[in-house]
Amino acid sequence: MAKSIVSAVLEKLSSLLMIPGEIKHNFELALALEEGMGKVIAHFQDIQSVLQDAESKQVKDANVRNWLKKLKDVAYDVDDVLDEWNSEKLKSQIEKEQKEARNFPLLKKMRNSISSFTFQTILYYKIASKLNGVNEQLDSIATEKDRYKFGLEKVVEEPRRLITASFIDDEEVYGRCQETEILVNMLVAENSSGGGLKLPVISIMGMGGIGKTTLAQLVYNHSDVECHFDKRIWICVSDPFNEIRIAKEILEAFKGESSNLVGKDDILQEIRSHVSGKKVLLVLDDVWSEDATRWEQLKTSLKHCSPGSRILITTRNEKVAIIMGTTSPNLFLLNTLSLEECRSLLSRRAYYGRTREESENLDDIGWKIAEKCQGLPLAAKILGGLLRFKRTREQWQNVLDSEMWDFEEAEQDLFPPLFLSYYELPSALKQCISYCAVFPKGMILRKDELIKLWMAQDYLKGVRCEEMEIVGEEYFDELHMRSFFQDFRGDELDSDIIKYKMHDLIHDFLLVLMKTECVMLVNHDSEELKLDLSCERARYGTLIRKEAAPTEPNIFRFRKLRSLLIDSSYHDTSSLRLYLPRLFDQLTCLRTLNLSNGLFRNSIEELPDEIGKLVHLRYLNLKNNKKLKELPESLCGLCNLQTLNLKWCDSLKELPCGIGKIINLRHLENDQTNLSLMAIPKGIGRLTNLQTLSLFVVTSNSDTSSLGDLQNLIHLRGLLKISGLGAVCDVTEAEKAELENKKGLRTLILDFTISKGLMSNRWQRDDGRLLEALRPPPYLEELEIWWYSSPTISANWMMGLTKLSHVSLGYCLHLKSLPPLGKLPSLESLYIGGRSRVEKVSVEFLGVEREEILAPSSSLESPSSSVIAFPSLKHFEFEFFDLEEWEDWVPLTSREEHISIMPRLCSLTINSCPKLKALPCYVLHNTCLKQLNISQSPILSERCRKETGEDWLKISHIPSIMIDSVRIQVNCSSVEEFGVLQFQPLHSSSLSSNFSQN
Repeated sequence: MAKSIVSAVLEKLSSLLMIPGEIKHNFELALALEEGMGKVIAHFQDIQSVLQDAESKQVKDANVRNWLKKLKDVAYDVDDVLDEWNSEKLKSQIEKEQKEARNFPLLKKMRNSISSFTFQTILYYKIASKLNGVNEQLDSIATEKDRYKFGLEKVVEEPRRLITASFIDDEEVYGRCQETEILVNMLVAENSSGGGLKLPVISIMGMGGIGKTTLAQLVYNHSDVECHFDKRIWICVSDPFNEIRIAKEILEAFKGESSNLVGKDDILQEIRSHVSGKKVLLVLDDVWSEDATRWEQLKTSLKHCSPGSRILITTRNEKVAIIMGTTSPNLFLLNTLSLEECRSLLSRRAYYGRTREESENLDDIGWKIAEKCQGLPLAAKILGGLLRFKRTREQWQNVLDSEMWDFEEAEQDLFPPLFLSYYELPSALKQCISYCAVFPKGMILRKDELIKLWMAQDYLKGVRCEEMEIVGEEYFDELHMRSFFQDFRGDELDSDIIKYKMHDLIHDFLLVLMKTECVMLVNHDSEELKLDLSCERARYGTLIRKEAAPTEPNIFRFRKLRSLLIDSSYHDTSSLRLYLPRLFDQLTCLRTLNLSNGLFRNSIEELPDEIGKLVHLRYLNLKNNKKLKELPESLCGLCNLQTLNLKWCDSLKELPCGIGKIINLRHLENDQTNLSLMAIPKGIGRLTNLQTLSLFVVTSNSDTSSLGDLQNLIHLRGLLKISGLGAVCDVTEAEKAELENKKGLRTLILDFTISKGLMSNRWQRDDGRLLEALRPPPYLEELEIWWYSSPTISANWMMGLTKLSHVSLGYCLHLKSLPPLGKLPSLESLYIGGRSRVEKVSVEFLGVEREEILAPSSSLESPSSSVIAFPSLKHFEFEFFDLEEWEDWVPLTSREEHISIMPRLCSLTINSCPKLKALPCYVLHNTCLKQLNISQSPILSERCRKETGEDWLKISHIPSIMIDSVRIQVNCSSVEEFGVLQFQPLHSSSLSSNFSQN
């Protein structure tokens, strides 16, 4: 971590070596700045060369840890000074551009120039003074460094790694029976997933301490495995991956004696001769290397063994498994033990030598301590060994109440395996994972939010600015592959993994690493918080508000905080109102501030002007503050701000007028503010770094932004909702927006209401022309159109969206016919609802051309050449409010029966279609259909009545059928396999919110 911080500061210092032109005439000041920066650079460069050795020794040596803490403190202080310098330069540049644009009189320009020059001179004097103080601290740190005799980077002492062997005592193992059986079958079954490979590689993957080596030993010594292979070889690989050593050990296993061969080629040739014709199992335990070239030649020499041979590896890193040649079916992800298995493993050691009565007296606490292990075998073994020597119930209770890092045994035996994983990380990834100590234990993490937090701490620098989010994704994926993050599915219906967790033990380990840098405060009225004074220079803080008191007063002692996450999940943020001015005034080093509200209606109503003092701020989260009505103009002075989260601030009426000054803003998350937000201020078009703009509001007011202001926002990605399109009278404004050039957009919502959903005079406009002008990028995946007023949807671009997977058409009040959506090859879900004037759903809706309809089935060369409409559609929903006009869903004629329609349809919902006479045969006879839901459609309901309805026999194969909210048929196994019981439009809130306005 220290190495990363020092490297980042050196990079910033190098970019500032040029003394600003405006102070070059002030020789004394220029010299002081130049000498101060030069000396800081020299100190850091000298220290940088020994940091790798220092960081490896800190685990065992508390003095080294303390020295690194002092170094990081100074590096953080230098970083703050440089950031202040850069911020003022940027603000000065913005103000200069604005003044030039306003065309002030010459005299006023001269006054402004003199004022600006005076301010900057004072600022540079302050910076020179601060650099002088920093250098005094660095002198002391450099002197202390020499006492530790650190090695240079090339001769660093690496952490000790445990050498493993194949032997195992089965009585020491609990659980893993199912895992052993699966892996044994993968090894010995002739039809196991070799994927056609001559020598399949099977990988056991998991975090440190989870029991990968133990499982490999169980499998290696299994009787079926012993009988199946002619030769079994166990190699502890560890790091570095020494292919000569590994090859020699393989050869010695065959020969039963040491080999005198030295040359790599000679060794590999002899291995080839020994394995030829033999069925071999090679276990490579604890593989770390990501260098494929070191493995390829060795693997080639092993390919001459008999079919059925296998290589089994254990690793913590999925990337290593892939590099070693593991295919997806052969990647075995090892999970934690069950609570029962964990308790059994802990009990074997903890209860050793105790009477039955003694054990029973401790059993209830034992269960709770087993829970503390979170299913990790290594933790259960270590805590079990610790408890063996704790004789009384009070001592056991003390273990339960203590944190894992409080135990000397944990520091000696439990954390070193985790430190190995940490030690192997590049310095940039060490920073990223270390930051995660700031989160409460067990917290669910969103990948996109975590990347923004890393970005706010400048962990993703060193690349072009527009690529920071991509670098963040790569860093996260790398940490995930190395088992630092675990997949978390909070909702079984959500197949997309977008949330993650850290194992508690990894979190404990990170807290040890960040002990003096990270502070977590919990405000309890009943408890007085005891603080370690050494933490007062902490840089990362979390405040958990378990009481409704305004805040924890001790937070003001941490004036150096760079990150503050205030957890208001227990109480709303309204009580923070009086406290925020002081917080903004004193914690001025903050780069990250989370003031999001829990699921409460009450919240803060305004931000104080003092927010403008947080000049370093890059991330501000105000999510769910439902009573927040406005933001102060002083917010626009935060020129470093990258992320502003306003989601669900549904009382927010306007954004500050000067928002165009926040030129580094990349993410303006204003989803679900459409009911309150009246407009977007002018100047939004200057935010050319913007990647997220969830909601853009169009008005007829010339003082606010128009569609054309979207033109320069070419980096927009993800979701964009444009509301108020009913106010657009000039179609050329839509053309100026150039949505087609925003290649990163994936979801586009077009809302044709005007401000506050008023519908006056909208019938005189041609929404069709406007829709045509709003051509989206070709890779769009989701499209929603609301309150569209023209009778047809005939935009030429729509059928060219080959990646489009979801379409919603809502409240298209004058729509008389549906567009030919059956042409869309990737469309999976379709929602048509609200109100419209559709009378008939005809064959044109299928998107089939006339010549395809007329083509006789006998002329088709094969079934695969059949015409298919809606080839990918899975979910289809008609949900209207009394659609009086719709009577016919036109079935196919005999000449059209060669057309395949909706072959993958899984769910169909029909709501409030009272005149609809029948469903077409291609729906009734669809064998893929798993769910049918009909309501407020009396003719259909009668036809589908169980046993007696005219269409009952045609639909009885459908597992789940619901008629007028009564489930008349349910096949549990089929529905469970299907998973989704009710399809909802992706943005159904748009429907309800717009309807409530009119």
